[in-house]
Amino acid sequence: MQAIRLARPGGLDRLQVVDIEGPGALASGDVLVRIHASSLNFHDFAVVSGRIPTQDGRIPMSDGAGVVEAVGEGVKELAVGDRVVSCFFPSWQDGPAAIADFATTPGDGVDGYARERVVRPASWFTHAPKGYTHVEAATLTTAGLTAWRALVVDGAVKAGDSVLVLGTGGVSILALQLAKAMGATVLATSSSDEKLERLRALGAEHTINYRKHKDWGERVLHWTAGRGVDHVIEVGGPGTLPQSIIACRIGGHIAMIGVLTGLTGPVPTAALMARQQRLQGLIVGSRRHQMDLVRAIDAMQLKPVIDRTFPLHELASAFRYEETGAHFGKICLEL
Repeated sequence: MQAIRLARPGGLDRLQVVDIEGPGALASGDVLVRIHASSLNFHDFAVVSGRIPTQDGRIPMSDGAGVVEAVGEGVKELAVGDRVVSCFFPSWQDGPAAIADFATTPGDGVDGYARERVVRPASWFTHAPKGYTHVEAATLTTAGLTAWRALVVDGAVKAGDSVLVLGTGGVSILALQLAKAMGATVLATSSSDEKLERLRALGAEHTINYRKHKDWGERVLHWTAGRGVDHVIEVGGPGTLPQSIIACRIGGHIAMIGVLTGLTGPVPTAALMARQQRLQGLIVGSRRHQMDLVRAIDAMQLKPVIDRTFPLHELASAFRYEETGAHFGKICLEL
């Protein structure tokens, strides 16, 4: 069967299309899944570009969506023909976070879903939302679940709250959609006026071009009558955190999700302390969180925004497109 392997030390030109043996026999508790789609995330890019070292010959991609083709003895939760989506942390089934690395994450610590079929424990998957295509389902493993945990699990967002999302990547767009579906007011940033128009079409009440307005935190305060927003979906990291602290209300919640502007940097601790805000780091979520997300999507009838879809053998081209920053929403693979 066809797969993609990454040769060390990494780099998009080191992604190789290969033929590999099919998955082996099913052990008790296993399922055989035909993978139909995956989606690109910054973490996947960090792996394939060599920023995160991994094993030579690693099969990348943390997100996988497809159909169960066979089940092993003892599997009761899934059946042949079920449409499923993978879990980012297969060993984190429920309860509080207990993982601080990617040793068990597909596409990083173990082989991922850039291949046609896999045999894995049934507990590594959940059902996909009803009516979702495989491409749509593949957006949930990382981006969708991150947005859900930030807003619902950690943030306890409710109708009437205000949410600030930064940029137009997968997490931010899905956070906007979830926030709107739950009755929140959304403010959004981008460096592109064209993208800001699309954000407004998705329901953002206020938008800011952060290249034209470096003081976008102050503009958020102005729009909220000096109060600030209840939640910030912080994907930038050290380069954007100071403005996020200004934009967030006293006692508000800042979900630290991304490091797009760098891995380290100064934190305005005095401002954070004075505004008594909760700055909470997070990496995706548990299988239970994902099951709750799928149930919510079934009720909300929410659909992710797909920017472009590439075939598996054009994975390097897909990542090069991601590098341009031109996308709006998710970039996906279709097998």
